[in-house]
Amino acid sequence: MSEITEFTRHLGQYLPEPDVRLVERAFDFSESAHRGQFRKSGEPYITHPLAVASILSQWRLDAQGLAAALLHDVMEDTAVTKSELEGMFGKPVAEMVDGVSKLDQIAFDTREDAEAESFRKMLLAMARDVRVILIKLADRLHNMRTLDAMAPQHRRRIARETLDIYAPIANRLGLNALYLELQDLAFKHLYPLRYRVLAQAIKTARGNRREVMNRLLEAIRSAMAEADIIATVTGREKTVYSVYKKMREKHYSFAQVFDIYGVRVIVANKSTCYAALGVLHEKYKPIPGKFKDYIAIPKANGYQSLHTTLFGPFGTPLEAQVRTHEMHHVAESGVAAHWLYKSGSALDLAEAQRETHRWLESLLEIQSESRDPKEFIENVKGDLFPDEIYVFTPKGKIMALPRGATAVDFAYGVHTDIGHHCVAARINYELLPLRTELKNGDHVEILTSPTARPNPSWLSFVATGKARSRIRHYLKGLQQKESAALGERLLSQALQAFKVEPDGIPWERWEALAKEYGAKSQLEILADIGTGRRLSFVVAQALARTGRDDGSAGSVGTNLAPAPKSGALTLRGVEGVAIQYGKCCRPVPGDAIIAQFRKGQGLVVHLRDCPTLKKQRVDASELVDVEWAPDVKGVFDAGIRLLVTDRRGLLADVATAINDADANIDNVSLERPDGGEVLAMFFSVQVRDRRHLAQVMRALKRLPEVRRVTRPKT
Repeated sequence: MSEITEFTRHLGQYLPEPDVRLVERAFDFSESAHRGQFRKSGEPYITHPLAVASILSQWRLDAQGLAAALLHDVMEDTAVTKSELEGMFGKPVAEMVDGVSKLDQIAFDTREDAEAESFRKMLLAMARDVRVILIKLADRLHNMRTLDAMAPQHRRRIARETLDIYAPIANRLGLNALYLELQDLAFKHLYPLRYRVLAQAIKTARGNRREVMNRLLEAIRSAMAEADIIATVTGREKTVYSVYKKMREKHYSFAQVFDIYGVRVIVANKSTCYAALGVLHEKYKPIPGKFKDYIAIPKANGYQSLHTTLFGPFGTPLEAQVRTHEMHHVAESGVAAHWLYKSGSALDLAEAQRETHRWLESLLEIQSESRDPKEFIENVKGDLFPDEIYVFTPKGKIMALPRGATAVDFAYGVHTDIGHHCVAARINYELLPLRTELKNGDHVEILTSPTARPNPSWLSFVATGKARSRIRHYLKGLQQKESAALGERLLSQALQAFKVEPDGIPWERWEALAKEYGAKSQLEILADIGTGRRLSFVVAQALARTGRDDGSAGSVGTNLAPAPKSGALTLRGVEGVAIQYGKCCRPVPGDAIIAQFRKGQGLVVHLRDCPTLKKQRVDASELVDVEWAPDVKGVFDAGIRLLVTDRRGLLADVATAINDADANIDNVSLERPDGGEVLAMFFSVQVRDRRHLAQVMRALKRLPEVRRVTRPKT
């Protein structure tokens, strides 16, 4: 094949002879493994891995990476195994191929589950070796370039995945040229008509603009020469997708978007960048608030440039970027610059490499806490999109966060323990709530308390995957502990029916039961009981079987009918999320109560005469006898309904009466049943017990305008 000859000739320009021979061996092996296989376009399949390797060679990827690119589909599409690849090409190559391969051999319920798990596997392999994602991105680029051969529904699915996942990853890794091409190709296949119309409009507009653009470039080159600055000045063309995106986001017309000229000035070193910026600002007036210094504060993917917007000739806006040659290569190649410049270059990529490594490590941390592959992808996607802000820690360190990030995101970005125990934030030396959204340049200090813990409401406003996964992981652990404590009490109650002492059950029996249920531990079984996923009687019955066939005492047959329940479960008010109280009847200590098992929720406590519970016609097996402990703790929500004669200031008087009775108002709603002077008020109040609730109701009855006070049960 002439293609392989041209490919190896190019490799010889930057790889030593032994490395080129390794790549050639990988090509021969891949060609043999794929022989007889063809792409949808009708081409021999080997043309695809060769094209992928050729793309990677433009980034000067090393020999192991190129070999893995040539072999990246052999495990998925042929009978070749990982151990075979390891024996022939070494462990690193085999690991990379395995990281890129999908999980087709595993059965999943849906295509989405399979794709989510494959993507998670690839990202974890990427966290160990970044070359995995470079191979996958090159693979996706060639597939997108040849997507016309696929059926329309497959084209749309692949294009959407590219736009949502792979293009943002390319951007996160600083692969700007790849990022822009993937976006354009995805847009072309997702919205073919919009793409054609815009592409034609851009082509026409470029023709009309060419003379103005040339004069503009010549004027800037002359200004640089007069200042004795050696610079390469070029025009920046907008891609079809970037035009479409700006039109959608800013609600601009095509003429408004395209009436902006873009230039790039590339110079020798950092200090010359600032000198060139001065020349531009002298030539054309800068627009206030439109200057960004990404040299002093680089983006998280290593990108560095000076950005400014100027009043250009004829009053048209002019967007200019100023950077060095090295910065330009990093802007185009991102992490691939590690291979482009790892020898003999003055380019310092250390910080960009560290940022990438930190991000990849965070993927591993999120993975360890997000067992569900879809949840993992959701968390990662939150970190992929490019808009960033830069804030300062108390020690002056710069931290990059996604736009929309809050003080909680910052706290978890500093350290997990700080996030778990944060209570407030001092932003620009002003004390503000944790949900405060951060802005560029904010100085942020987090205040902590050893007794504080994550609040579920934080999940509604955090913006980073790291914060979201940490909070969820903590809450799941907390819920499991509280549910397990409840499950243990329910199981103890159920075991009384079989006259079995919980402490007398051998550890081996628990291990056998965990294996039988597919659970990881005794704690998981108890938590499942506490959340209603397993019935306490069924688990008690299984544990009561001693496993002996000698008919000795304590052995219980599997078909034995349950003995009558003895005793009721005691509620102490400290059960946390494991026990919920019905919103319909709002029981408080002192009420006659009963509990219902709700799958996934655990026990929900109701009044014994709760009308809502009666309407549901709950099966008797779902009901659990419960009672209040004598020393019950905490406050409980109760409902109070008032019928009053309305007057100005009455609501304040009612609130004062409730407060004087030492109760807290959680919620209030008002309505006029007949549109007249009579007003119906509903209060959700927090009380200690039934006696405390009665005190509150008596205090309200003393108000002359109050006609009736009731406690609603629905």
